[in-house]
Parts: sequence; structure tokens; C-alpha cells
Amino acid sequence: MSEKKCRLFKRCGGCQLSEEYPDQLKYKQMKVKKLLGKYVAPERIIGMENPYCYRNKVQHGFYTNPKRQIISGIFQSGSGRIVPCDHCMLEDENAGKIIESVKILMNSLKIFPYNPNTENGLIRHVMVRKGRGEYLVCIVTSKPIFPSKKNFITALLRRHPEVTTVVQNVCTNPMPLTMGDKEIILHGSGFIVDEICGKKFCVSARSFYQVNPTQTEVLYRTAIELAGLGKNDRVLDCYCGTGTIGIIASDYCREVVGVEINKSAVADAVKNAQNNNCTNIRFVCDDSGRFMSSLAGAGEKVDVVFTDPPRQGSDRRFLESMAKLSPDRIVYISCGIESLERDLVTLRKLGYTPKKIQPVDMFPHTKHVETVVLLSKLKSTHHIEVELNTDELDLTSSESKATYDEIKSM
Repeated sequence: MSEKKCRLFKRCGGCQLSEEYPDQLKYKQMKVKKLLGKYVAPERIIGMENPYCYRNKVQHGFYTNPKRQIISGIFQSGSGRIVPCDHCMLEDENAGKIIESVKILMNSLKIFPYNPNTENGLIRHVMVRKGRGEYLVCIVTSKPIFPSKKNFITALLRRHPEVTTVVQNVCTNPMPLTMGDKEIILHGSGFIVDEICGKKFCVSARSFYQVNPTQTEVLYRTAIELAGLGKNDRVLDCYCGTGTIGIIASDYCREVVGVEINKSAVADAVKNAQNNNCTNIRFVCDDSGRFMSSLAGAGEKVDVVFTDPPRQGSDRRFLESMAKLSPDRIVYISCGIESLERDLVTLRKLGYTPKKIQPVDMFPHTKHVETVVLLSKLKSTHHIEVELNTDELDLTSSESKATYDEIKSM
């Protein structure tokens, strides 16, 4: 594996780690061990064979230079300024080429970027999403107009026949990389289809969807394997989003109930279940903690709870509701290890202890660590034991000594 160096590393801020990839994995492994090793020794982190060009969602902004030329680039982390960049080494390469074509067409058709200071111009940013061999292009504008729309779409599709749908999103929020509620389909169906673990999922411009498809499959397979699902198990999928984990899990259990507070996500989840002919899953639009409390109050029983909360983790009320429901096993999927550590302290006080901890590198070259934790009841007479063959799942075999100052200071 040849290592790449990014010339924009210090200016962009999207990546926080620039060391050799084996050293990055070593750093993340030590971080997990430092924060979570007091419960059980973490499994070896599952890395990527090729930790580049993994992002299937790419967003670039535009501005006009003093020569009236349109420049595209990445939004600088923490500031919102645009760093000129034709292609990021973490982003899907073809998505970068599509954005370059958008910039060329903007220049030729005199469609200018939106300037928040003068409020002139139209296009705020462009997002490209990759599915199973097809691409969605979302053009975020400040107004519902689109001059030279037909010429723009015709030229873009001629250059990139792999683009199957184009959407215009109208956003009045001044914050960068935000999207509005109004969408206009300019071409195609308005969504693309991706596949994870043999299941098909419709992905729209505003869908929450993991950005690393290779590691998403590893993550979900790991979570389901740790859950040890049986054919008679009843499963609750909290923060279910568009239903990905629950739909995949439905093959291995009796029933799945997905809970999500976002109405549009629930609608997408229902469609995804129908498209995959899943008849043993249903979705509820509700707050997950409130729903679990209502189930417990009604004397309902579930065997396994999957929970995949936002990076800030779960609040105490949610964790108390989950403990009140008293599932046999909890599979906690975390994208924020610090909040995970905090929540595990609370869950242990509520009667659950970690039995397996499996880190997965979902975001190479960043400090983020995705972690899957299996918890079981402290006072249960039976604890599930799962043997996870990490040698089969780990796609990197290199060992290297880490040299990070941050590791040394831990």
C-alpha cells in the first residue's frame, strides 16, 4: 500500500492524522484501550486495505476569484472558508470529476456562486453521492430559479452518463453545507440505490447514510454477529434512521421494530423494507427513549436492542429507559468514543457490562473511531459469548510502532 501525502493537510482540517496508516491504526487501538480497556480488552481494530477514496458523499463549494473565474474547493473545518481543491484523496475520484464538470458548466453558462456577503449569485454548494454504479448530483441554491437548466443538465449527462439523477435543493440558511426543505427533481427519480450486506437501500440527497460503504458492511456484520441473534429473538433498533441495521438483522430473528424521530427517515425506512421484501419489520416515528418506556410500561419484552446514537451519545433518560426495558443484550454502535465511555459508566450502574469491544476504522486519516460494544446484564445467569474471527475481517496485517505525541501523553 503506497502512502499519499496531502498538500492541503494543514489548510483543510478535514484530516487530523497524516502519519502512515498502520501508525494511525495503532493510535486508534491505543485510544480505545485507554478509554475502554477497564471493562474488557478491545479486539484488534478492523482497518482498510486501501484507506483512500472511500467517501461516497462529496461536497464542494464555489467562489469567484478577482478574474471572475469560478473556483471549487472544500469547506475548511471550523471556518466555512473554501480551500481550492480539485480532488480530495479521501473522496470518490469520479465524484471529483463530476464536480469539476459542474464548475466548467457554471463558468460557460455564467451561473455564479452565491456570495453571502453581497447575497448575489445562485449556487451555494454541490453534493455528489455514489450508489451501486450510479451517482446523484444535488445542486444547493439560494433561490428556486435555475437559469439555463436544460442546457446544464444535458451537458452534465453527456459528460457523465453515470449520473442518473439531478436534484436542486433550495436553502436560505446562511450556514455552509446546510440544506433546505424544498427540493426540485431536475432529472431522474431523485434517489440512487446502494447495497449493503445483500440489501438494497434508496439514498436521496438528504438521507443519512454512512459515507464509507466498505467499512459500513464490516461494521454492520460485526454488530449483528456480536448480537448473536436467534430465530425467536425480538429486536429493537433505536435511532434506526432509514432502517439499514434493522433490515439487515431481520434475516436472523423473529421480529424487528425500528424507532426514529425523523419522519422523512421513517418514510425512507418503510420503502427500504418493502423493496427488500422484509415482512417481519415495522417502524415507529417516536423518540426512542419514550418508546422504550412505553414498551416497558406495557410489559413488552425484547431480546436485543441495537442503538446507534449521534456522536454526542445518549442522554441518561434514554439509557434508563433501555435498562427499564431490560433486554438480554445491548449492541451499542458508537461514532464518538468519549461519549461512549461516559455512557458505558451509566449503563454499568444500570446493570449492564461490556462483554466485547470491537473498534472499526470508518474514517481513515481522521481521529474518529467507530466502536461496536456488546453488553449483557450483570446479574443474568447466562451471558452470551461470541467468538469473532478478527483475522478474517481485519483487512490490514501491517504492524508498526506509533509515534504520536498524543499517544505518549495518554
